[in-house]
Order: sequence, then structure tokens, then C-alpha cells
Amino acid sequence: MIGYVTLGTNDQPRALDFYDGLIGELGGRRLSTLPDARGFTLYGTKRGEPMLAITRPYDGGPANPGNGTMVALGMASRAQVDVVYARALELGATEDGAPGSRGPDTMDFYGAYVRDPDGNKLCFYRMG
Repeated sequence: MIGYVTLGTNDQPRALDFYDGLIGELGGRRLSTLPDARGFTLYGTKRGEPMLAITRPYDGGPANPGNGTMVALGMASRAQVDVVYARALELGATEDGAPGSRGPDTMDFYGAYVRDPDGNKLCFYRMG
């Protein structure tokens, strides 16, 4: 159902370095970049699957992280949550919730949270 999620950046080269490393850790890659001033860039494993877009805002104004907005990326295991969380921190993310179980035991949700270099909130999680 989700085609792609877009996150804004104020520093395109820094953001692309961050997401090249992070999405690469998940087996994805940079799929395309528009040759315009915004540099709209899509990441994923292949077209037709959910993707993540990184871009300067269309209106030319500054990018700001949304209050209550978060992108959650599903992981294959709890161990992968830990690895990707650590990799995000190595790439310049800031910690926003260390890996651990969250919610009621019946939910079996294990997650970790970071903020990318522009302050956008990301969650790496495994259910089950």
C-alpha cells in the first residue's frame, strides 16, 4: 500500500551519505535522483516496492522534522535492529531510544529509535 515516504533535508550531500550507508545496510540502494535543484532521491530494493525519498522541500523553504512523524523500518530480527541502530549512530544519527522491548508483552515489539542528521525520526523494529 505504501509507495514511498518522503523526508526533507537542508543538506542534500550529508543526507545522501547518511542514507547510502543506512539503506545499504538493509540491502537497498539509491534507485534514482532527479537532476533538479531539489535532488529528489529514491531509495529501496527495487521499484514497485516501498521506497524512501530524500529531498529538499519543493517550496524552497527549510526542511523541518514533523512533530509526531516517524518512518519505521521493519527488520528481519532483533539482532538486525541492534546492528542497524549502531550503524545509524556511526553515520551521524542521534540516539532517540536505545534498542529494547516496547509495549505490552503480547505485542512482542522490539525497537530502536534515532534522529537522522536533519532531525527526522526513524524506528528500526521487529515484531514477533
